[in-house]
Amino acid sequence: MKGGNWTLVTEFILLGLSEDPELQYPLFALFFLTYFITVVCNLGIIILIWISPNLHTPMYFLLSNLSFVDLCYSSVITPKMLGIFLLKKTISLPGCVAQFFFFAYMVNAEVFLLMGLSYDRYVAICNPLRYTTIMTKQACTFIVVFISLISLLDPLTGTICILRMSFCSSNELTHFHCDVIPLLKLSCSDTSIIESLITYESSCIALVSIVPIIISYTCIISTIMRIRSSNGRWRTFSTCSSHAASVTLYFGTLALMYIRPNTTNSLDQGRVAAVFYTVVIPMVNPMIYSLRNKDVNDSLRKAMQKIPLRGKTL
Repeated sequence: MKGGNWTLVTEFILLGLSEDPELQYPLFALFFLTYFITVVCNLGIIILIWISPNLHTPMYFLLSNLSFVDLCYSSVITPKMLGIFLLKKTISLPGCVAQFFFFAYMVNAEVFLLMGLSYDRYVAICNPLRYTTIMTKQACTFIVVFISLISLLDPLTGTICILRMSFCSSNELTHFHCDVIPLLKLSCSDTSIIESLITYESSCIALVSIVPIIISYTCIISTIMRIRSSNGRWRTFSTCSSHAASVTLYFGTLALMYIRPNTTNSLDQGRVAAVFYTVVIPMVNPMIYSLRNKDVNDSLRKAMQKIPLRGKTL
């Protein structure tokens, strides 16, 4: 940036979801309740799967990892969002970079875990006799470790891009958390290459994860259609319908934010989409994946029965 007076930005002001003072406390109460439910449900699912021997299967192993990711990346975003509603809007540049890194890492881990779960459902429905030999403990561990490593690529790239940006003059971030797209709008350096890189990288990640999911569900639907009994078809489809709904919602909201970062009103659309994939989806995932599941309900009931009642101990 040449000429003129400018001030180097060392912290940002997060404007949040709304600047209306009358909405701050109602929004705080709403999202505090949402975060509380998210923590209780996801932590409960992790503990329940851990203590229940009948849930020590590949699918529930992956689901426990999904709950852990949901718990972590909701915790990266929501506490700071709650602080914004209480007028604690500032965040330092290092804090902003750190929040982005962990947020982006958890988003990528969620994407690849959804892909892993689609593969698990494909094997269970299309190759049921080979399920135990394919989805072994070693295979599931490899999947989780591989996801943990490959999920680092995108946040590392984004973090390097942010660190190479220059921020001056305005420090008002039109978002409720630090993300690369709104940060691009504040940068006073040339960001055209970075924008192209983000769009390309996000599209590649979406393609690499969505194509296997589409292939898996094509095979799953083909297998279901060959089942003669209508009740059998419905029972089989119900085992993967929740996953299909979650995938559609998750990838749809991510696309609004990352695939077209320069479209009109993209920041407003991004904030709405971000509420879904950072706040709503981590809360509903344990419900649609686990709490509606008969095995989980049976395990929960058995676990509750083991808790001694005070009246019986007197």
